[in-house]
Amino acid sequence: MSISLSSLILLPIWINMAQIQQGGPDEKEKTTALKDLLSRIDLDELMKKDEPPLDFPDTLEGFEYAFNEKGQLRHIKTGEPFVFNYREDLHRWNQKRYEALGEIITKYVYELLEKDCNLKKISIPVDATESEPKSFIFMSEDALTNPQKLMVLIHGSGVVRAGQWARRLIINEDLDSGTQIPFIKRAVAEGYGVIVLNPNENYIEVEKPKIHVQSSSDSSDEPAEKRERKDKVSKETKKRRDFYEKYRNPQREKEMMQLYIRENGSPEEHAIYVWDHFIAQAAAENVFFVAHSYGGLAFVELMIQREADVKNKVTAVALTDSVHNVWHQEAGKTIREWMRENCCNWVSSSEPLDTSVESMLPDCPRVSADINNFEYLPHIHISGPFLLGLKVKEKNRR
Repeated sequence: MSISLSSLILLPIWINMAQIQQGGPDEKEKTTALKDLLSRIDLDELMKKDEPPLDFPDTLEGFEYAFNEKGQLRHIKTGEPFVFNYREDLHRWNQKRYEALGEIITKYVYELLEKDCNLKKISIPVDATESEPKSFIFMSEDALTNPQKLMVLIHGSGVVRAGQWARRLIINEDLDSGTQIPFIKRAVAEGYGVIVLNPNENYIEVEKPKIHVQSSSDSSDEPAEKRERKDKVSKETKKRRDFYEKYRNPQREKEMMQLYIRENGSPEEHAIYVWDHFIAQAAAENVFFVAHSYGGLAFVELMIQREADVKNKVTAVALTDSVHNVWHQEAGKTIREWMRENCCNWVSSSEPLDTSVESMLPDCPRVSADINNFEYLPHIHISGPFLLGLKVKEKNRR
């Protein structure tokens, strides 16, 4: 295993400091001297030599990757799957590279939703001004006008965005495994209108403005000696802050701030907003939800806030490894009763498919997905029981 340049230089000093600190008070002077030596080392330059610039391509072609006819991400020249450890022993750099690729994947999936699935990108808030932060959802052309059936898809938490179930599966497996595209295509083929939520798009990031602090010596009538003491403390504080910053942010990445999107600042807020402005206005007699992981929690919160409306419009809910908790979310008895009749949660389990799985919570039935990796659950159930279950619910309701 290779050792970084900065580690080779600093390791003997750290060892000496550890040994000295085990001594008595007479070693204090040596410790101070070593700390002073460390403060003089330009970690910024050392770590920049260690780590390549965080400057990555902004296209799949730039990364030299492409999706093949099977929807698998492969290297253009070698045909190999994506390699995370592109640079040995540079985990931070490799992670940043992975994240940069993930952002490109997200945009690629958005394009597929529009081009391959014929969905429309709808900006929210619906009354947003030109300058305020915005998000969006995707809808089929007939989402609000289809008189019979509407399917609503909600993904889980984390880095995934509209149209995705799991970014890791998109990159390491294929598009069918990690995206909602198979669901959307099948739903459209079976006569459903479709709405795809985007619950993790809660804010935009902008560069934090630099704050210029005026020196106290320029605007104070204090005695010169007192001003000098304050300036000395200020300089020492800045020196320590800059020293720490070299560890925390060796390449001086831009400091960003978050501007939250009005009425969509959390997955729960987003679900309620889309319900109020879109789903509640839909003509469909039967509305069906498919919610994965945290998406299930967002649905339960929606039901708590809009119980009567949800009961009136929603026919059935298919959950996959939902993390909702009716006790923590304080779902009332009437909600729990409705969930027992109209929801089903397929959970990670090695039991045969659809085997009942016991739960301590008095909410919807839990059944086995016949798999232990929760990320695969939505993909498996595109050909599994839940769509059939939705049809049965629809038939019974009529």
